[in-house]
Amino acid sequence: MNLLLVVTGAAIGAPLRYLSDRAIQTRHDSVFPWGTFAVNVLGSLILGLITGAVTAGAASPQVQLALGTGLCGALTTYSTFSYETLRLLEGDARFLAAANVVVSIVAGLCAAFLGVGISQAIWG
Repeated sequence: MNLLLVVTGAAIGAPLRYLSDRAIQTRHDSVFPWGTFAVNVLGSLILGLITGAVTAGAASPQVQLALGTGLCGALTTYSTFSYETLRLLEGDARFLAAANVVVSIVAGLCAAFLGVGISQAIWG
């Protein structure tokens, strides 16, 4: 049953990531990977919300498996983040590569903490 929950969440998260990434990236005339950045920050926020809800007893561990592990695991993408950072370096966009690393990590952590904080404010 747990595997089915993760697979179901991932089946939604993966196409959502692809479609969101493409929709965001086509709106920006930049080599900076805005699409990947956006889905990673959004996924961090969602995971923070879910984690906070589970910790407060407002959501079950099954919800965490389906949405946290499945949906957020497929929605966010560390491998694409790494690849796009290397691509920026290879294209001599060192500043953008460094900005991608720093801003992605800081924004992702802030989004996760914000999600937990929102959940605690609601259910704590």
